[in-house]
Amino acid sequence: MSTPEEIKEDRAFNRSMMVKLIVVAAAMFGFGFALVPMYRAICSITGINNLVQRDVGAREAKNTQVDTSRKISIEFDANARGPLQFKPEQNTLDVHPGEVMTVMYEVTNQQSRTVQAQAIPSYAPMQATEYFKKIECFCFTQQTLKPNETRRMPVVFVVDPKLPKDVKTITLSYTFFELTAPASVSRSGI
Repeated sequence: MSTPEEIKEDRAFNRSMMVKLIVVAAAMFGFGFALVPMYRAICSITGINNLVQRDVGAREAKNTQVDTSRKISIEFDANARGPLQFKPEQNTLDVHPGEVMTVMYEVTNQQSRTVQAQAIPSYAPMQATEYFKKIECFCFTQQTLKPNETRRMPVVFVVDPKLPKDVKTITLSYTFFELTAPASVSRSGI
């Protein structure tokens, strides 16, 4: 059997441990809460993960000289996740570097409910990413599609004439996905 002094020491130890655990839990919550702004700041500083922002310098690229001595084949790809049907109106386009071009994509909400969606672009080859400048793009903002709505959306772009000469084809691929699934969709199968 413990003495009253040992019991007192155990209680003091337990209180001390409880305070330490509460402080650690609060610090972990604060760190988790701060991760999103820290991530955004790091991405902004390093230029990482800026795929849905207007391309820096794209407005100035409008005034570049068109390099008519070569053509670049641009391939357009579209993928949809969720209740969306999504496709480019044309699959390929030949452009001269420096030439401002527009291509249209079509998205259809196949549901009888409003859908919030976002498109995320990707490029191939990877080295072409810095030379493909989007001036206007539906991927810059979230899209709200009404029930059964079909919408045509433009991508206005220019390929920088500084694109390495060995790159002859660029693939622009979008994945369009619903941002929030309705509450009635079960996640138990995941």
